[in-house]
Amino acid sequence: MSRRVPRSRAPFALALGAALAAPLAIGPPASAADPYTVTPLKFTVQAGGRSCTVDADLYRPAGVNREHPAPAVLGTNGFGGSKSDGSTDSIGKAFAQRGYVSLVYSGLGFGRSGCLISLDDPDIDGAAAAQLVDFLGGKRAADDGTTADFVTLDGPGDPRVGMIGGSYGGAVQLATAAVDHRLDALVPMITWHDLAYSLDPNNAVGGSGVPGVFKWQWTNGFYLIGEGQPLLQPGLDPSRINSLTCLHFVTQACRTIHTLNSGSYPADRTTELLAYARRVSPVSYLRRVRTPTLLVQGQADTLFNLNEATATYRTLRAQGTPVKMIWQSWGHSGGSTGPATGEFDLSKGNLETSYVGRRVLAWFDRHLRKRTHADTGPAFAYYRDWVTDPNRTYATADRLPALNRTLYLSGDGKLVDNRNKVARGTRGYTNRLIPTSHSESSLAGLIGLRDSPPHDTKGTYLDWTSKPLDRPLDVVGAPRATLKVHSPKAERTQNSGDAADKLVLFAKIYDVAPDGTRTLVRRLVAPVRVPDVTKSFTVTLPGIVHRYETGHRLRFVIAASDDAYFGNRGIKPVTVVGGPREPGVLRLPVAGP
Repeated sequence: MSRRVPRSRAPFALALGAALAAPLAIGPPASAADPYTVTPLKFTVQAGGRSCTVDADLYRPAGVNREHPAPAVLGTNGFGGSKSDGSTDSIGKAFAQRGYVSLVYSGLGFGRSGCLISLDDPDIDGAAAAQLVDFLGGKRAADDGTTADFVTLDGPGDPRVGMIGGSYGGAVQLATAAVDHRLDALVPMITWHDLAYSLDPNNAVGGSGVPGVFKWQWTNGFYLIGEGQPLLQPGLDPSRINSLTCLHFVTQACRTIHTLNSGSYPADRTTELLAYARRVSPVSYLRRVRTPTLLVQGQADTLFNLNEATATYRTLRAQGTPVKMIWQSWGHSGGSTGPATGEFDLSKGNLETSYVGRRVLAWFDRHLRKRTHADTGPAFAYYRDWVTDPNRTYATADRLPALNRTLYLSGDGKLVDNRNKVARGTRGYTNRLIPTSHSESSLAGLIGLRDSPPHDTKGTYLDWTSKPLDRPLDVVGAPRATLKVHSPKAERTQNSGDAADKLVLFAKIYDVAPDGTRTLVRRLVAPVRVPDVTKSFTVTLPGIVHRYETGHRLRFVIAASDDAYFGNRGIKPVTVVGGPREPGVLRLPVAGP
């Protein structure tokens, strides 16, 4: 008997995790005719030394049976969601409509699944998902005895299966592939490479050993969702309760967040706890991932920016894992308006009619249906919001653009294209005890609030501005800036044994229109905790895709603070000396001629 599972939504403020993946909501294509059945299932799995119940729904297309098997698609929710929210159950519906057996489930610690929230740890969340792969391969039954003998097999117990999902439901795919090589295709969307970078970023090149700058708004939003689970799911499974000081997360996750919120980075605790964030992240286990992977990352994403997918892409490609990458328009940020017109928006059922949707279908056609003629597209593609023709919004390339344009930071505040144009000059700024720069209110768009424009307060930042452009300039990728600053107070405290005493600054690039209007591209900033203020340092800014039109100017800014992050401890005045002998440098990845 066929039935449709209705969408259910928790109160919006508490269902933030579900909202994060809302653009993934999938509807059937307008011409869909094949029905499917949905069977609720429970699985008792062993994960991280605990016994956990996993709540799942099995979608089985009509006509699929032992004699006529089909490949499978496995999916799970974003943080705070469940198998029943619109962004997860719709994965099952969409792919069942297209002939795939689909198994969607509530991740550990969410919905009606048991156990603690463990941040997609491969040894816990990955191990749990691998036991669902066992079910699809006929190696085990659900708790009620249900078996699946209608999934295409590559060998005994080895089902033909792919995974798709976004954010928290994206990283779990890589975690599962690291512990289970039976997976045949992955489509991780808008997810992370390194949680230590995501939640406490340090964009200083070579500064990975130095703690970053705490992204307190995003991090605490997720923390409150996790700890507030009883409000979303009354009568929780006892396996989901840890202790009074750490209700629903694994203990190390809570300790990490508590340390970050303390504003202090003592060397003994910080190294250990940030190491935990990295251990449960793809950065630590990608070497074990051999499954063909289509990475889809969002340009509008201050939580997991384009640099995260780029790092995963480069690692997988270097080790020979088949991988391609798409930079779509939408991510976790940018308000509640949803994807741009013509963009990947499965709530409208546009798998077949959107660029990214067609790429996903081709990826599964090639790797799950083994249709060798399926064209999976170029190595790299990116959405261009300045192109109005819906058939040409995506540009493609066989590689990412190189850092091929160099500008220099002149002492008089100009951004010049020739080292000989650099003037001598000294300028400075100082921070205040409260933040004086605003890039975004991280959660505003997700709860339907209008955010104020980005701004910087006079005297608390420095800027360098180019002359008006005589032709359009397309920046595609992550710019890099190298500079030297002077801060005697920061120099005296930077070796105190607490990394919080090191200098903090925020680098960013504006687009300045001829009328003076400033645009901070996608509201992205590069937080930096300077490893050694006595030496020059290089900053990798978040990746962008942006056209600077003719007549517009680039403006590079370093600011003392940002209200979405923790900042400097104490007042630390900064001076920048510019001159032709050792100028600051801004390098841009420019696409096209």
